[in-house]
Amino acid sequence: MAKAKKETKAVQDFSKYIRWFWMVFLGGIISIFLIFFLTSIFGDLPDHTVLENPKTHLATEIISSDAQTLGKFYLNDNRTPVNYSEFPQHLVDALIATEDVRFHEHSGIDARGTLRAIFTLGRDGGASTVSQQLAKQLFTGVASRSTFGRITQKIKEWIIATRLERQYTKEEIIAQYFNIYDFGNNADGIRSAARIYFGKEPKNLSLKESAMLVGMFKNSSLYNPRPERNPVGVKNRRNVVLAQMYKYNYIDEKLKDSLQKTELDLNYSPESHREGIATYFRGYLDGFMKDWIKNNPKPDGSKYNLYNDGLKIYTTIDSRMQTYAENAVQQHMLRLQAEFFNQNTPKRNPTAPFLELEKEEIDALMKRGIRQSERRRHLKYDLKKSDKEIEESFYKPVKMSVFAWKDGKASEIDTIMKPIDSMRYYKSFLRTGMMSMNPQTGHVKAWVGGINYRHFQYDMVKQGKRQVGSTFKPFVYTAAIDQLHYSPCDEFPDVPFCIEANKFGNPEKWCPSNSGGDNDYGGTRTLKGALANSVNTITAQLMDKVGPQTVADLVKKLGVESEILPVPSIALGTPDISVYEMVGAYSAFANQGVYTKPVMVTSIEDKNGTILYQFKPETRDVLSDETAYVAVKLMEGVTQGGSGTRLRHSWASYRPEYKEVITGYPYELTNPIAGKTGTTQNQSDGWFMGMVPNLVTGVWVGAEDRAAHFKTITYGQGASMALPIWGLYMKSCYGDEELNISKDEFEAPENLSINVDCSKHTSSTDTDDDTDDNTPEDLDFG
Repeated sequence: MAKAKKETKAVQDFSKYIRWFWMVFLGGIISIFLIFFLTSIFGDLPDHTVLENPKTHLATEIISSDAQTLGKFYLNDNRTPVNYSEFPQHLVDALIATEDVRFHEHSGIDARGTLRAIFTLGRDGGASTVSQQLAKQLFTGVASRSTFGRITQKIKEWIIATRLERQYTKEEIIAQYFNIYDFGNNADGIRSAARIYFGKEPKNLSLKESAMLVGMFKNSSLYNPRPERNPVGVKNRRNVVLAQMYKYNYIDEKLKDSLQKTELDLNYSPESHREGIATYFRGYLDGFMKDWIKNNPKPDGSKYNLYNDGLKIYTTIDSRMQTYAENAVQQHMLRLQAEFFNQNTPKRNPTAPFLELEKEEIDALMKRGIRQSERRRHLKYDLKKSDKEIEESFYKPVKMSVFAWKDGKASEIDTIMKPIDSMRYYKSFLRTGMMSMNPQTGHVKAWVGGINYRHFQYDMVKQGKRQVGSTFKPFVYTAAIDQLHYSPCDEFPDVPFCIEANKFGNPEKWCPSNSGGDNDYGGTRTLKGALANSVNTITAQLMDKVGPQTVADLVKKLGVESEILPVPSIALGTPDISVYEMVGAYSAFANQGVYTKPVMVTSIEDKNGTILYQFKPETRDVLSDETAYVAVKLMEGVTQGGSGTRLRHSWASYRPEYKEVITGYPYELTNPIAGKTGTTQNQSDGWFMGMVPNLVTGVWVGAEDRAAHFKTITYGQGASMALPIWGLYMKSCYGDEELNISKDEFEAPENLSINVDCSKHTSSTDTDDDTDDNTPEDLDFG
């Protein structure tokens, strides 16, 4: 009896357990369904269309002609997505081993991981899959602080993760996760992170680099690899990733141990708008794109967003040539500035370059600088400060970082300075503008608008215009060749010359003298020798024969849009013209008389690769091929026996103040080069325009204010201010054989009727007296 009761009780207990089991089981299932059903009351969940097109902001990418990223336009998100196929396998392996080892086994939710997290209360790690983390990044936003909020958010993640798994392949989910993550320091997405931290594309990341970036998924703010932040923590975290890869058999122990001993080896290159390569060009491109967007709406009538729509801008800039140009500018300007300070500011007194001015004139310069300053604009229009408050602010010391040439490169110095004193300080720095272009295609290959975009944002390629000096003379010579069929070998009397008053509407008689005091007249000069030595009186004779209106009209046809007054004095380069215009005009000489408008953008695509814009070249015949060729042969004389001769050899100079021999730049260029130097009054501006058959490059150097200049012609001329940049740049370009920069002769027309061989016509006064420039032995920098 007792035994029967015991058995009956056991059956009842078993039945009760079964009942409880089914109640819990069914209750759990019902609860899960109820929770998932009721989740909609906690906020909207994305439907399938939103999942297909998540709202992520994509940066606009600027791409060079050699397929390199020059920079990006973005506001908050510096993101450029890349495909899964562009990831190295070890990058994917590192992610799976560290973040979701059963990624290929689950469908969005890792049941084993979830149960483990519940039973251990998260002590052994969470259970978020890569799909859940992607869901959180894309749709669920910032984590809630309340328990209820965290639960509902986690449920949302589960739902979205399962939807993502149904809608996308595993590879697509991994790609989206890498592309959406914020790696800090404007490194939005894996492509920006690879470029900013290691200076390379994702496909070129090494194993240890991939491990470091995957380690940042834990907390990119905490594991920030910048030297001043947390490099030790980042290295430790990277080593954890390597250990995980070993644990799950992605790498062997020997490789793990060897990599864990290595340093991070960062190549930190921030992608800000004021840093990196081609900054001045990117500044120009910003304005170009805003104009293009204004005039080219989307099919639905809305406007493209330069910072969010993920456009791709394909440019003509060659990243290699751009780098060579920037290096040439930095190398030369550092030395030239040192000499400028040596002559003008021995005690670094920032007003010293203006010592020849009266105090009232200096004050006027500074007041004009205040009116034009970005600081004043910000205070007046953004902060609504009064004029009195603005003026007072310029005389209150503040902390700032100022530009300096330091340790052989462009640098910054942290200091405390009055803004008015910083303006004086900056006015003592020489600036530069440089542009290089293929004359046949019009493609601009390099663009350097100044010495440092962060501190000197005014672009001296296209925005700035300065007197061009003797670089204008080839236009006068060309007009004479075109109209009067002159030969470079034709001789003119070497005598003082005047254009009479009122002949060309000029109210006064114009009698130019030769620069540098070279007025020892007598004999004759060939046109080639006169241009090579920049003889003003010969240029005046040509102007008298063709007239200033003819020259002004020719210059306009050559693409110069700046105002050119048809007066005789333009023969010596009085007009203000930009580097951009000068390079475009000179390109017609190298392109057999055909002007090709400079091109910077070849095409624009949307984020899906649809072509939105494709450039059409703008060309026009301006000169006959014979006239253009004769002009080129004239300008070859500048580098054969005139002011550009130093391009042909290496030289040295004894500098008594340094008590040593200072070696000059070793250009030693032997190929045909046509060009012209230019120097303006008081040595305020130095120019050099140089051409080879498939590349025309112009360089200008000077200070912001023309009142700041070298004291003597020795350093204040085009041959020593601007020509060295051209020489250094071209030497680098020739050293890179992949660029195919021509060393050939300029192409002669088939039926050349003008004699260009002046070897038997050299006049006694054609020797290199360099009225525009001094001899190489006198010119070098400390």
